[in-house]
Amino acid sequence: MPHYLISFEKGSMDHFAEEDWPVVGKAAHAVVQEAIDAGVYVFGGGLDYENNDVEHAVVATDGMITDGPFPETKELIGGFMIVKVPTRDDALQWAAKQATACRCAQDVRKFMRDPELDI
Repeated sequence: MPHYLISFEKGSMDHFAEEDWPVVGKAAHAVVQEAIDAGVYVFGGGLDYENNDVEHAVVATDGMITDGPFPETKELIGGFMIVKVPTRDDALQWAAKQATACRCAQDVRKFMRDPELDI
């Protein structure tokens, strides 16, 4: 069965007031719990950017380590959920639930199947 990455960019949830965070968090956790209960949840979470203290790095094929991208850039993922569902439409339905809960658009991508691992 295919795996799908449902994600949103860092900063996508910056548009609502601080006092809304508990409500948004509760709604997002409810979607995750629903996915767990449905048996489709694989893994997920928000990425830690507290106080812009990002320890993000890129490791090149030659082993060279470069810091970045940095929190100011748009390339960083803010959070994600991986689901294992039969169809793209199923993944889109989970993304719609998470978009409503998080109050931001969600990106949906299908993982390549690796027949050697078949997990």
